[in-house]
Amino acid sequence: MRTASIAAALLATSGCISFGGKTPDSLITLTPAAAAPAGTTASGNASTALALAEFDAPRKLDVTRVPVQVTDSTIAYVKDAVWNEKPARLLGRLIAETIRARSGRLVIDGDDPGAEAETRISGTVREFGYDARTSEVVLVLDAARSGAGSSVTTRRFEARVPGVAAEAGPVGVALNQAANQVASEVAAWVG
Repeated sequence: MRTASIAAALLATSGCISFGGKTPDSLITLTPAAAAPAGTTASGNASTALALAEFDAPRKLDVTRVPVQVTDSTIAYVKDAVWNEKPARLLGRLIAETIRARSGRLVIDGDDPGAEAETRISGTVREFGYDARTSEVVLVLDAARSGAGSSVTTRRFEARVPGVAAEAGPVGVALNQAANQVASEVAAWVG
């Protein structure tokens, strides 16, 4: 009897309870084309380790929605396209994993004050979305590699995936493709 009355009370109030807005059907994430296999270990010292700092991003990318460049001065967002996390963080992890897989190098991703590494990668994700004017996904990363002493090298990485429909599914696939292209190029750049 008690269980039945609790169930009836829950049914009566179920229409009154809301835990947020409509949830998306799916979330976009980045999957590395190259990943270190399970059990892989890496070790090194300050001269061989690589520290990867979290990338900066402009406000339009510091959200979980996928921006659409409509005109030179207007942006919107792809309908129903939602990242599972901010895209600059996802891209940083993808790049770290790609470097680990391709070089076997010790990669410290994130800001770990206890980790010493002479080589450090930082940068800003300038573009990471859809361009409605050209129907393509665009990723632009300005990266900086600092080494021992005061040496710093910068490089702009850019990937474009043309012919993409302005829909969440195709845009998500193209974003992953562009991210893996840039990750591969960054891995080759840092060695």
